[in-house]
Amino acid sequence: MKRNRRVKILATLGPSSSNKDMIKKLWLAGADVFRINMSHSSHEVLNNLVNTIREVEQEVGRPIGILADLQGPKLRVGTFEGDQKVMLENGATFTLDADSTPGDVTRVYLPHPEILGSLEVGHRLLLDDGKISLRVTKASPASCETIVEVGGKLSNRKGVSCPDTEIPVGALTDKDRKDLVAALEAKVDWVALSFVQRPEDLVEVREVAQGRVGVLAKIEKPQAIDRLPEIIELSDAIMVARGDLGVEMPLEQVPGLQKRMIRACRKAGKPVVVATQMLESMITAPVPTRAEVSDVATAVFEGADAVMLSAESAAGQFPEEAVATMNKIAIEVEKDTHFRGIIHAQRNEPESTGSDAITCAAAQVAETLDVAAIVSYTASGSTALRASRERPSTPIIAFSPEAETVRRLTLGWGLHCVASMDAANEQDLVERACELAAREGFAQPGQRIVVSAGVPFGTPGSTNMLRIAFVGEEH
Repeated sequence: MKRNRRVKILATLGPSSSNKDMIKKLWLAGADVFRINMSHSSHEVLNNLVNTIREVEQEVGRPIGILADLQGPKLRVGTFEGDQKVMLENGATFTLDADSTPGDVTRVYLPHPEILGSLEVGHRLLLDDGKISLRVTKASPASCETIVEVGGKLSNRKGVSCPDTEIPVGALTDKDRKDLVAALEAKVDWVALSFVQRPEDLVEVREVAQGRVGVLAKIEKPQAIDRLPEIIELSDAIMVARGDLGVEMPLEQVPGLQKRMIRACRKAGKPVVVATQMLESMITAPVPTRAEVSDVATAVFEGADAVMLSAESAAGQFPEEAVATMNKIAIEVEKDTHFRGIIHAQRNEPESTGSDAITCAAAQVAETLDVAAIVSYTASGSTALRASRERPSTPIIAFSPEAETVRRLTLGWGLHCVASMDAANEQDLVERACELAAREGFAQPGQRIVVSAGVPFGTPGSTNMLRIAFVGEEH
């Protein structure tokens, strides 16, 4: 079964979508990769979901990607006297301190010494998803005094964001470390790292993962924007986490940042996922708003590798409809007469390496000769991702002897992923490619395909072979 679109759909699993029947329905509706949110999943739930997805994979006969999303540091205020809500008035003074006694309308405990030690006069503190805004007027390691700029009701353990402050704490908590080990043992394909602030945040995950899993950095902090090129370089993929970005930065800046991140990732040849509130109203309604349809369409027009559903598929009333709607929007956008022109206009010049030159040439040959498919043979996945970066109008078949590589590539734009036995030599590879293109429904006898690979086989990142082949009758 092949999809009728190039952009991929990432669907979050949760209470509405944790049984095998629903997971299969979501895949059939269009989900390519499933996200397991470790904020709400025990290790037992993680293992059960992975096993269930692998069962569905066997039944549908297609590779399915799995992403485990680590929770990251959750910064919250303490509790209030009698568990009451306090009303913070505009212009009032409010203190956050290291005293663990319950708070009141004048102060509250902040159980994060790393924040108190990093705040400076003039920095902002945003509470409860940005609904309340405070400005620091006095700061010390024991307490910080603020003035309330935007007031509201505040209750126990509401979240704290520090958009102006780089907090000297890594992106991995103790819970994340345990969850990462559990995810590796469960053999997921991707792990997502939350609240990345700096490139160093990725180093620990990489050391633990040892290449066994793709590392996706979620960009949801202003500090990460400042060091985006370095973070992209150390990541295998990026997520534009617009929800938290929109809390910590002016909302009107987020669409421009989304464009910037998609283009930077495409230039680097790394998959990029656009996430958060894409079809938010479908949590409770069977149809989306016009604005949501436009939002998904924009991400597809921009050439994002994947678009993601969060609560819509995890906890909503219409998970299957949400995936099907996203699928329909993507198919329609990619049929639009302007789509190819917009995608082509964002093309980057290939870097001056043999691999880039071969991949760029493969896309040009495919277009010039109007071939049926580009077939990328890839051990590590890099040949296929290079082909994907070109965003060709010709379908791309990524095939690999490694099941893990094939599953990881399900996140890449336009990649139809197939696990196949290892090729013995170049001629064997070309014959397998022709057979695959015919079997998977991309090529008819007499049509041509372009085959790209790295020779000798099994050398990561060495794309250096380009062949044009005819699909014969026997295929």
